[in-house]
Amino acid sequence: MLPENVLLTNNPETDLNQFLVQKKYSKIIVLVDEHTKAACYPVLEKSLPQHSLVTVQSGEERKTIATCEIIWQAMTDEKLDRHAALIILGGGVLGDMGGFCASTYKRGIDFILIPTTLLAQADASVGGKLGVDFNSFKNHIGVFNLPVLTLLYTGFLKTLPEHELRSGFAEVVKHALISDKKLWDEIRLSDLAHQNWNELVKQSVQFKCSVIEQDPREKNLRKILNAGHTVGHAIESFFLSSGNKILHGEAVAAGLIAEGWIAHQKNMLDQKSLHEIVEYVVRIFGKLEVPENALNTIASLALQDKKNKGNVVLGALQEGIGKAVWDVEISLEEITTALRFYRSC
Repeated sequence: MLPENVLLTNNPETDLNQFLVQKKYSKIIVLVDEHTKAACYPVLEKSLPQHSLVTVQSGEERKTIATCEIIWQAMTDEKLDRHAALIILGGGVLGDMGGFCASTYKRGIDFILIPTTLLAQADASVGGKLGVDFNSFKNHIGVFNLPVLTLLYTGFLKTLPEHELRSGFAEVVKHALISDKKLWDEIRLSDLAHQNWNELVKQSVQFKCSVIEQDPREKNLRKILNAGHTVGHAIESFFLSSGNKILHGEAVAAGLIAEGWIAHQKNMLDQKSLHEIVEYVVRIFGKLEVPENALNTIASLALQDKKNKGNVVLGALQEGIGKAVWDVEISLEEITTALRFYRSC
């Protein structure tokens, strides 16, 4: 079952309106970027009570304190009190950043997430992780806080360009690899265009919520949700700092291969399973052009990973397909060699 504050809907206008009527907020601001303003806001506009619209620019490079200042200023200009609400209509970047702004404005007002990308629907909008990047380090500044409602409408996925849909699919693949071998076997029978998004979003959210319920503050079990992300975030940070932006899902896909290789070297993942992961991930996501002379630099960026303890990199690695373990020590040499494997596979 889905948590009480998560609703998978085929009628977002009616369900959102009913929720807002019950809440009777003093004021409402809707936060969008230029893409969701054009493609998604018109679906909900008529069902919303009186509200203000705030538009910020899209992109991971805009996930900064500077953009937060724009949002906080808009809230201040609208004289939002602590009985107001922020509705966030966008992908993972906007959800993370908007939720962070709502959680820190006047020490916290209600916020509603309406994720519009697969990445956000299947992963980023669930679990209460909020924040912004800092000096190219992913999600370096942030808090834990839950929205009063997460409204999931897979109809918005039709507005996405294929590369954005593919990026989100990396998190769906990750969830299958660490939780459900049967689901993994089903997923890899189909290409991107022939997946059942309603069912996959539902299964991903149910799995993630079941983990978070047991470990809401990421002290133990929840760390498995970072599979692929120790190396993935390092890759993403490298490209972000060098001015060559890549999508989060592209980095995670590369991370799943690299960390799969590390798990294989540690006798946690057999050769057949590693081959399955490499074959499917490369077929769906292709490969990033990771420079050979950047491998050590990328590995060193893993030292900033939030799961680490001191100068020890701790990752979440697969233990076979369908299971993962956390706090596995990974050396920088292993990361460098894993990246070399990724380049050659």
